[in-house]
Amino acid sequence: MSQKLKLLLIVTLFHSHVAFASDPDPVQDFCIAIKDSASGNPSCKNPSTVTVEDFTFSGIKFPGNYSQTGISIMLVNSNVFPGLNTLGMSFVRADLGVGGVNVPHYHPRATETLFATEGRIYAGFVDSNNKVYAKVMEKGEVIVFPRGLAHFQMNVGNTPASFVGSFNSQNPGLQRIPAAIFGSGIEEALLEKAFGLDANEIAELRKRFQVPH
Repeated sequence: MSQKLKLLLIVTLFHSHVAFASDPDPVQDFCIAIKDSASGNPSCKNPSTVTVEDFTFSGIKFPGNYSQTGISIMLVNSNVFPGLNTLGMSFVRADLGVGGVNVPHYHPRATETLFATEGRIYAGFVDSNNKVYAKVMEKGEVIVFPRGLAHFQMNVGNTPASFVGSFNSQNPGLQRIPAAIFGSGIEEALLEKAFGLDANEIAELRKRFQVPH
């Protein structure tokens, strides 16, 4: 085997390992995150001072503020719930007003499981062959969105709807597709050709989805 081929094989294997890696396994029972005042980096709370309160969280009893698309999203990770630190998971509470939509988005570092808690929610995802898997979820039903695939939710009932989503990562990441396309500063000429839109239409979409930098 040539040196070039060996190098290519090593790079490919390394890339595959990185692409499919998950959160590292913890090396201790728990690590309640606290901010290190000196360095600003998180460190572990002294185990002798840990109580059951460090493992409980009540910050999602009620919905948060609603967006223009009619959804309230409250993400719970180790930043707001330090007891999750190093455990390789996080979750979200979402509430949808009547007709509310969670726009197509994806999580680059986590699979998500959605548990419907109220209402009727049209939910699904699109695979890499552009096939959609979607149905109306009702209270008590569960659907899974594979990692890295675009997915969405919409309240199709006549009453408010809600769900809890869980992620198999402490930091799943989030990229909303409309904002990623029209709010990221991609060259206008490319967007016009890609979507068959004129300059005025692109400008309107950019105004709507502009993300502060």
